Amino acid sequence: VQTTARDLYLPYRQLEGNAGGGSTLYSYARAIVRASKERAKPVAERRAGYADSDIAALGRRLASEAPIAKGVEEIQLSFWLSKTREYLTVDNANVKSMLGRENPEGIAAKLVETKLIDPAFRAQALAMTPEQLAASGDPMIAFVLANDDAAQAVRTQWDAGVNGPTARAAEKVAQARFAVYGDNLYPDATFSLRLSYGQVKGWTYRGVTVPSFTFMGGLYERATGAEPFNAAARFVDAESRINKNVVYDFVSTNDIIGGNSGSPVINAKGEVIGAAFDGNIHSLGGSFGYDGELNRTVTVSTAAVTEALRNVYNQPRLLRELGVRR
Repeated sequence: VQTTARDLYLPYRQLEGNAGGGSTLYSYARAIVRASKERAKPVAERRAGYADSDIAALGRRLASEAPIAKGVEEIQLSFWLSKTREYLTVDNANVKSMLGRENPEGIAAKLVETKLIDPAFRAQALAMTPEQLAASGDPMIAFVLANDDAAQAVRTQWDAGVNGPTARAAEKVAQARFAVYGDNLYPDATFSLRLSYGQVKGWTYRGVTVPSFTFMGGLYERATGAEPFNAAARFVDAESRINKNVVYDFVSTNDIIGGNSGSPVINAKGEVIGAAFDGNIHSLGGSFGYDGELNRTVTVSTAAVTEALRNVYNQPRLLRELGVRR
């Protein structure tokens, strides 16, 4: 599976997984084109995610009136097309189909002139057949229509050669682990409660010891007025009111990895003392294995939040709601 994934990764990433490079307008066009194709099929033959209720939900998303920055869209599209040409090479048939004799910058400039920037047109387009979309003359829709078959083909290859076998293998591994450990393991991410135990403790790496705490006063000691140490103006203005000895952040030996941010940190008395929001650089390895000597969770203390609400933002009502007495 990994050999297949290695060989398919770049085509899959550029043509399907990261197609559009983050462009909102491109994502709208692709969603509309694919919904139109699937709607033309009998319900039983449609791909997952294209039931009538799914298409109705798509319509509600397309109705968003959030502003779209055409300049940013053009940069995203241009960069994506440029990297696709670089990664797949200029001789690749799909690259030739996408670019023709034009350059990425020129194509991106044309694509952002799409009428899809208007929510009303998006609603109209979603109701169109593939033939009607082709006749609409919209540059973004035409671009997606011309290249979507190739994207769908590589997606089918990826699902058959990578996602499918991986899912089946993972199921076997899960069954084996259950046979050995039973219900002594936490389940996979099911929104169930997770508890991680640890202690407040710094760490030492390459002869440098990082302490357990930072303090509010450290903000002002580091502030230079320039990136990356340009402190927020409201904090600068509140310096005389801030208790600089209040703990700002602390680190602990809890095992943390992406997705844990925002978790409450609770002491032995059951009191919430902070909110976890990060890990040190060593904690990234926690995806694979936990190293108690180096891995640390980083938490902002409730004391710092209270200090800021009281003396920086002047929010007495919010403090009362949180049960804090002045």
